[in-house]
Amino acid sequence: MFNKILFATSAAPACDHAARVAFDMAGRYNAQIVIFHVLGVPTRGYSQIVKDVATGDEVVLDDNYLELVVDEIKNYYEIQLKNIKTHKIEVAIGFPHREILRLARQIAPDIIIMGGSTGSADSSVYKKGFIGSTFQKVAKAVHCPLLVVNRPAASFWGGISNIVFGTDFTPAADGAFDFAFKIAKELACEFHIFHALDVTGSGVNQFAAQEMIEDRIRKARHQIRSRYLSRMGGFNNYSAEVWEGIPFIEIVKYARENHADMIVMAHHTPKPDSPDSELGSVVEQVILRANCPVVSINRLAVK
Repeated sequence: MFNKILFATSAAPACDHAARVAFDMAGRYNAQIVIFHVLGVPTRGYSQIVKDVATGDEVVLDDNYLELVVDEIKNYYEIQLKNIKTHKIEVAIGFPHREILRLARQIAPDIIIMGGSTGSADSSVYKKGFIGSTFQKVAKAVHCPLLVVNRPAASFWGGISNIVFGTDFTPAADGAFDFAFKIAKELACEFHIFHALDVTGSGVNQFAAQEMIEDRIRKARHQIRSRYLSRMGGFNNYSAEVWEGIPFIEIVKYARENHADMIVMAHHTPKPDSPDSELGSVVEQVILRANCPVVSINRLAVK
């Protein structure tokens, strides 16, 4: 299932939640973990003067400095690495999303793990956005699943045993289903298929009529049966629910009430290759609020 994990990190406390999940998965599933850190950006062009992302200081980039950074990362994760069979530490200079995508194309990981934020935007040399422009740009362009840990993943101590798949019945969601169901089947997980019916209207205080809501719920349940349950063969450790409300709130509530270890959703953007496209708002809000890791699947990651 997971043979190679790419863990993108700043090697700082802001990434500790993501690190715990990454090392837990690597140890539990005997996977190789590639620890990747982008240490800074050149001050101009191809200059050897680099602005260090951790300190904000300008430093001269040479082999000694690169070795020093690798040693610091190794020391930071010394305890976790003791339980890992195979690991590599890679460092690079440049803008994080570009370097993460470059390395992902090069090593073809089964999954990328990163935090939703690497710290304060005010202190970053990359001028990050609300949840982190690095994450947003990686999510929309990566060719493999991206697992994001934005908060302490308390339920993850027991590994992956309970998966919530949130669907909106789009083709992108079908790809997310394939990934989620594959994990559930291979790891003998409880599998929860969930659709949150959006009852809000386009204006303030506008909501759909109750008769319309109930009709849409019936149609959504039929779609779950025909679109997903029909493809699950003899797998019977599942549940399927449709709730009405505000989608990201209902998804987070449902995952919490079912003690989910992982939420899997499709990542939507109108033009995945556009540098200006942003992360779908529902996925972003789920990542910000969920108390378990969230896997984002875009159409490029669908095999």
